[in-house]
Amino acid sequence: MARREHVQIKTASEIAKMRVAGLLVAKTLAALRAAVAPGITTEDLDALAEKTIRADGGIPSFKGYAHPPYPASICSSVNNEVVHAIPSRRRVLREGDIISIDCGAIVDGWHGDAAITVPVGEVPSEVLDMLRVCDEALWRGLAAAQLGGRLTDISNAVERHILPHGYGIVDHYGGHGIGSEMHQPPHVLNYGRAGRGMKLVEGVALAIEPMITLGSPDTVILEDEWTVATKDGSLAAHTEHSVAVTPRGPWVLTEPDGGVARFAELGVVCGQPADAPTG
Repeated sequence: MARREHVQIKTASEIAKMRVAGLLVAKTLAALRAAVAPGITTEDLDALAEKTIRADGGIPSFKGYAHPPYPASICSSVNNEVVHAIPSRRRVLREGDIISIDCGAIVDGWHGDAAITVPVGEVPSEVLDMLRVCDEALWRGLAAAQLGGRLTDISNAVERHILPHGYGIVDHYGGHGIGSEMHQPPHVLNYGRAGRGMKLVEGVALAIEPMITLGSPDTVILEDEWTVATKDGSLAAHTEHSVAVTPRGPWVLTEPDGGVARFAELGVVCGQPADAPTG
């Protein structure tokens, strides 16, 4: 677990800049969600994402990232692909598929990062149930990002919501710190005992991202050196938001209303400032 001195603590003005990047990610994902349909390619979705991000003065966080350099502006993981799948003109979405779209944007040097999993046309109810539970688990994790809490309070909140439903929780992969770089300490697993890890202090910003499967949680990395897929071929879901820890409560930087509506359903106060921009 990262020591606190390795974790970037942001000022209020820096968190406000992250909110601008987060709203651009939210806008881009909304456009991509609307565009998902049978017959569209994942390369088409990538082109739309890059156009949307750059039109508002942003820079895609993912393009050229790491080694080998990531070649696209989104990750477009279909069916049994969990995360990091590379868009392609050969990957045509079909009725009954599901697609996880992970998107990041940089504005004024600060990052936003979020992901959605979307059904393509009509999909079986058991698959829709998995998508719903993954999203619910995300929001329970976000709600646990409370001032004075511990990092694994988030991990435990995610796990406790998923386990009763019987889905696999992908091992090792999880969320991360975010700020002036897309990936920063600490690593945020989607399972574990509460009350452990770094203390959550004002100015900590985290990307929380549950990844679950209909079958075994075991994964493999494909030959492109990026795509993570389920070993048994079972379907997978992935959702993500970036959240800031504030004295008022968690503030979801990549949700247009900051999390007000979803937190209200959970009985949690949102930390969004009254004068903060909304989508």
